[in-house]
Amino acid sequence: MDQTQTFFTYHSALMQLIHSQAFIGQGRPQKLESLSVLCGDMLRVDRVSIWTVGIGGDVLSQELAYRRRQGHDRDPLSIHRGQHPEYFEALNTAKIIDAGDAAADPRTRSFSQNYLQAAGVASMLDAPIFDGSRFSGVVCLEHGRTRRWELADIAFVSAIADTISLINTHEAWLNSRKELDYITHHDDFTGLLNQRSLRNHIKRLIEHKGAGQGEPFALLWIDIDKLNTINNGMGLHIGNEVVSEVAARLRGMLLPGKELVARVGGDEFAMIYRFPKDVGTMHGAIDTILNTINHPIMVGEQKLQVTASIGVSFFPYDGEDMSTLIRHSESAMYHAKASGRRQAQYFNKDISATAKARFLLEGQLLAAIEQSALSVVYQPILAGDGRRIVGAEALVRWQHETLGFMSPAEFLPLAYDAGLMAALDQQVLEIVCRDIQHAMAKGLAMPPVAVNLSADSIMDPRLPDRIWALLQQYRVEGEQLELEVIEDVIKGDSQALRNTLEELVKMGIKLSIDDFGTGYSSLFRLKSLPFTKLKIDRSFTNDLPHDADDCAITLSILGLAKGLGLQVVAEGVESQAQESWLQHQGCDYLQGFKYSRPLSLAEFWQRMGPARGMAER
Repeated sequence: MDQTQTFFTYHSALMQLIHSQAFIGQGRPQKLESLSVLCGDMLRVDRVSIWTVGIGGDVLSQELAYRRRQGHDRDPLSIHRGQHPEYFEALNTAKIIDAGDAAADPRTRSFSQNYLQAAGVASMLDAPIFDGSRFSGVVCLEHGRTRRWELADIAFVSAIADTISLINTHEAWLNSRKELDYITHHDDFTGLLNQRSLRNHIKRLIEHKGAGQGEPFALLWIDIDKLNTINNGMGLHIGNEVVSEVAARLRGMLLPGKELVARVGGDEFAMIYRFPKDVGTMHGAIDTILNTINHPIMVGEQKLQVTASIGVSFFPYDGEDMSTLIRHSESAMYHAKASGRRQAQYFNKDISATAKARFLLEGQLLAAIEQSALSVVYQPILAGDGRRIVGAEALVRWQHETLGFMSPAEFLPLAYDAGLMAALDQQVLEIVCRDIQHAMAKGLAMPPVAVNLSADSIMDPRLPDRIWALLQQYRVEGEQLELEVIEDVIKGDSQALRNTLEELVKMGIKLSIDDFGTGYSSLFRLKSLPFTKLKIDRSFTNDLPHDADDCAITLSILGLAKGLGLQVVAEGVESQAQESWLQHQGCDYLQGFKYSRPLSLAEFWQRMGPARGMAER
C-alpha cells in the first residue's frame, strides 16, 4: 500500500471513530483510551501513551498508556525538563519527534540509560499537544525495533494530538458552561469567571446565610507582583503570557475548599474558599496558592520568577455584605504588598484605615503626575577640592495641596507600589530638560544634571526613544544629562538592558551607579556595562572618618573604581572631617549639606553666579 492510500486509510479510521455516537457520548478518559487503541493498532506500535504538562512546563506526567495485547494502565510516571532538555525543547517548539533510532537521536538519547534499554524501546514517534499556543502535553508512540517513520505515520499521530487538543478545549468549555453562561460571566482572556460572576456568587452565599443556611467563607484577593515591571522591561506580550499562566495554574490547582476563581483586574484574581472539614488549614491553603504561583514560568527559553501578594477577608467576621468583603480583602492585599510582597495578610481594622488613606494618596499622586504638578530641586555636586560646582543632582518634590510638603521617602514608595515610577521618572526628565533650555535662553550655563531612574524605567526598551524625543523637543544635548540607576538594576545579565544603556551612551549621556555598595552587582557587570561613575551611598560616609568599617568600605570602593577607570561621587558630606578624609583619599566629587541643601532653579542659578561659564562643565 503506498503512502497516499495509507494516509487515507488512517484518516478514514479516525473520522469514523470520532464521529461515532459511541465516541461522542464518552467522557474524556474513555475518549483518550479509544484514541490510544486506534493509534496503536493502526500503526502497529508496541505502546501508546498520553502525557500532560505540569506547572511551569518543566514536567510531563503520564495520563494513560496502551500496550497492544495488554490493554491500558495509568501508572504515575513523570519526565523532567532538566534531565531531557533537548526532548522538551523540540516539543515546546511544536516539532514532531520522529526518532527511528531513539538511542542515537539527539532529542531522545537522554532516555537511553534509564528507560529505553530497560523498557525495550528502540524507536519513538512523539507529537506535542497544544492548548491554543500553550504546550500542554504529548502523544508518545514506542516500538521495540528501529523503524523509519513514514509521512503517513507522522500525519496520523499529529491528527491524534490535534484531536486530543480539541477534546481538552471542549471539555474545559463544557465545565465552564455548567457553572454560568460563558459569554457574560467569564473573562475573555483567561477563561476564568469575571468580577460579575464573583459578585453574584458572594451575594448568593450571603443570602444563604440570611436564610440560616450559609456557612463562613474566605475571600482571597490575589495580585501578581511587579507585573508592570515585566510589561515595561520585556513587553506586554510577555506580561500577558504571565497572566495567562497564573490563571491556568489557579484554575487547575487541586485545593480542597477552592470553590471559585475569578479574574477581577489586569493582574488580579479572586478566590472563594469554603473551609473543608478535616482537610488542612487556611495557612496551608495559602501556602499552596503561593507555591503554585511562585513556581518559575517558562516564556520561550527564558525562565521568569513570578510572585504574588494575597489579602484575605472572612465572612461574616470582616463584613456582612459583598462590597465590604471585597474592599477589605483588597485592603489586606495592598498591605501584603507594602509589607514586602510574596505573602498573605489577613484583614484587620488597622489595615482598613491605612488602606483608605493609601488609596486616596495614590490617586492624588497619579493626578499630580498627570497634571505635571511635581517639581524638581537641584543639589550641587562639587569637584574634589570642594570649591567648584561641576554638576547637580535633580531631586523630585511634591507639594501636596492639603498635606503640604511630602518627603520623597513618603511618596516614592507609594509610586513604586502603584506602578507609577516610570511615569514619575519621565516627568522629572522633562522638567530637567525644560530647565536646561530655560537656562540656555537666559545665557546661563547649566552644568550636567544627574537624574535618578527607577528599575521600571531603565528596563523599558522604549526609554532611549523617549529621552531622545525630550532632547529634541527642548534642544538639549545628551552631554547635559547624567542618568543614575541603583546597583541592583544591573545584577542581571540582560541583553535588553545592555542595548538600552548603549543607546543612551550614543546620545552622549553619562551613566552612573547610585548608592553603590548597597546592592549585589558583580565586577564583571561593572566592567562590561558603559558606566563612568559610582556614587558612594551616604550610609558609608555618615560616620567617616571615625568608623573603621566605613573607612574600609569606602577605601575599597575608591580602589575598585580606580581599577575600573570610574570616577567617584561621595554623597552625604556634612562636615570638614568627612571632606578632609575623602579629599586625602582622592575622591573625585563631593555632594552634601556641607556645600548646599537642594536648591530651586533660581537659587541654583544664583549659586552658580553670572561668571560661571560653560568651561566649568
